[in-house]
Amino acid sequence: MRRDIFQAIADPTRRAILTLIALQAMTPNAIAENFNSTRQAISKHLRILTECDLVKPEQQGREIYYSLELKKMKEIDKWLEQFRKLWETRYNQLDDVLSNLKKSKK
Repeated sequence: MRRDIFQAIADPTRRAILTLIALQAMTPNAIAENFNSTRQAISKHLRILTECDLVKPEQQGREIYYSLELKKMKEIDKWLEQFRKLWETRYNQLDDVLSNLKKSKK
């Protein structure tokens, strides 16, 4: 069963895991050391992130390293772009209003 990527990133722990492994691939134990959670809880989060293709597990010897899957992150960024443009337009409109108010006070 594939999960929805937006439900996956709605969880703050999973977002923190993504931020953590964005810098370097890590094992579940190394990831768990950064949280006040059990290793099993972190493994569940990693399973969900893997099901959504947000992280990629890679076997290296006896260890599994998890790294960020950039393609999926770009998909999220593409969806967010529409909101960036909307807010940028609104901020520009606010700048215009504030400039006009400043000019009218002089």
